[in-house]
Amino acid sequence: MSIRKVLVTGANGQVGKELRKLSGNFPNLQFLFLSREDLAIHHFDLVRNFFRSFQPDVCINCAAYTAVDKAESEKDLAFLVNAESVGVLAAVSREQGTRFLHISTDYVFRGDGSKPYTEADETDPQNVYGASKRDGEIQAMAQNPDSVIIRTSWVYSVFGKNFVKTMMKLMQERDALNVVGDQWGSPTHARDLAACLMHIALSDAWTPGIYHYSNEGDITWFQFADAIREMTQSSCKVSPIPTSDYPTPAKRPAYSVMSKEKICRTYGIRLVPWRDSLGDCIHMLKAGE
Repeated sequence: MSIRKVLVTGANGQVGKELRKLSGNFPNLQFLFLSREDLAIHHFDLVRNFFRSFQPDVCINCAAYTAVDKAESEKDLAFLVNAESVGVLAAVSREQGTRFLHISTDYVFRGDGSKPYTEADETDPQNVYGASKRDGEIQAMAQNPDSVIIRTSWVYSVFGKNFVKTMMKLMQERDALNVVGDQWGSPTHARDLAACLMHIALSDAWTPGIYHYSNEGDITWFQFADAIREMTQSSCKVSPIPTSDYPTPAKRPAYSVMSKEKICRTYGIRLVPWRDSLGDCIHMLKAGE
């Protein structure tokens, strides 16, 4: 399939903004970046009419409700954005012969395992956010079996609100920080995820299904924070605490490390070690890029 037009929904999120930066590397492609204000993606007729007009070859859906704790009290909105809208985009993509590429999350898993989750493992989300994203996966595959879904985790970048930027700010303001040390996962630099998405979107061998992607390596939130402290040469003391000492409205998985073997084998994706990508992001933040 010859790709000429790429539609990116959720353009104002971290991954959407990284895709916008990356788009300059593809001068032969026409990109269109849409925010929620530009197109109500839960409205079937609006989306269908838009697709008929723009005729995208690929739709990369970065739109998501990501306020994990807030989702517990805004269930309807979370499911509208993370599930119903995904079904609409998937269905219209199938109608129009558009490749549909969608981002999901590690939170679809129960999180009580001890070895990396594979795409074949059973899902059992423990919070509303995870349940809404899992429903989005189901709707995408039901409406468009030719979809590609990428589950990712712990996303950060130079854009928006995220763990890295929050930690850097707090480490400048405080002498000491406590960070949860018994939740395991893998960070993902949104820049690397955007590159992965474009690689798959343009692939000659489009292979539908669910895939896992993150940077390489598994760590705790405390280890993540301590690496940020080290790389920023902060004098702030960072200490690990158990999840029980930091209650949140939404339950987090204790272990949500995912196996990336399938995406590497199928699409030839090369994983970047998490420390390398974190160092790059911190360098860009310090440089004001």
